[in-house]
Amino acid sequence: MTLVRYNPNESALTRRACMRTTDPTGRWTTALLLAAAVTIAVPPATWADPPPWAPAHGWRKKHDPFYVGYSGHKWPDDYGIVSGRCKREAIGAVLGGAVGAAVGSQVGKGQGKAAAVLVGGVVGAVIGAKIGREMDQEDRACFGHALELAKDRQTVTWSNPHGVTYTVTPLRGFTHEGRQCREYDTVVTVGGAKEKVRGKACQVGEGEWRTL
Repeated sequence: MTLVRYNPNESALTRRACMRTTDPTGRWTTALLLAAAVTIAVPPATWADPPPWAPAHGWRKKHDPFYVGYSGHKWPDDYGIVSGRCKREAIGAVLGGAVGAAVGSQVGKGQGKAAAVLVGGVVGAVIGAKIGREMDQEDRACFGHALELAKDRQTVTWSNPHGVTYTVTPLRGFTHEGRQCREYDTVVTVGGAKEKVRGKACQVGEGEWRTL
C-alpha cells in the first residue's frame, strides 16, 4: 500500500478520494475476502435421493443395502438384474422348495420377501409346445425381478438347465386400471428355435406381476 502524506489543509473528502486513488488494491482485497467467505459458506454438492417423479427402479443409495423396485419396494438383492444377467442359482437358493402358486405367496409379497415373481403365461404357442411345460419358479422369479429392477430398454437374459434361454427387455411403463404396468419384449430360445413375444404385465401386489 502507498503511504499518503497527511496535509492538515486538506478536507476529509479530499483525503478519502486520494486514498481510493492511491490504494487501487483495496477494493480487490475486499472482493477477494468476500469471495472466500461465500466459498466457505456454500457446502459441497452431495448426491440426493431421486426426485419423486424420476424412475427409481434399480437405483441403490450409496449407504443403503437395498435395491428400489419399480413401485418403490426395496429388495435385498438384484440377483444380477442391474448388470443384465439374472442369477438363477441364487434365486433358486432363496426360493427353496416352493412350486406352482406357492411361488407367488413366498416370493413376491411384503418387504421381507427375497425376489419378485411373474404370474401368468409368457411364451407363445410355438415355443410353448416345444418346452412342453410351464416356466419353472426360477424363470418366473428372474422375469418378475427384471420387471422390477431393469430400466426401460435394458435387456436381461438367463438360461435354465432345460436348455431354454430367455431375454426380457422392458420397453415402457404405463398404468392400467390404477395399477403400475410395463410393456416388454421377451425372446425365448430352445432347441435352435427362437420366438419373440411382446407382452404387458401389471403389478398385482408387492413385487408380484401378472401378464395381461
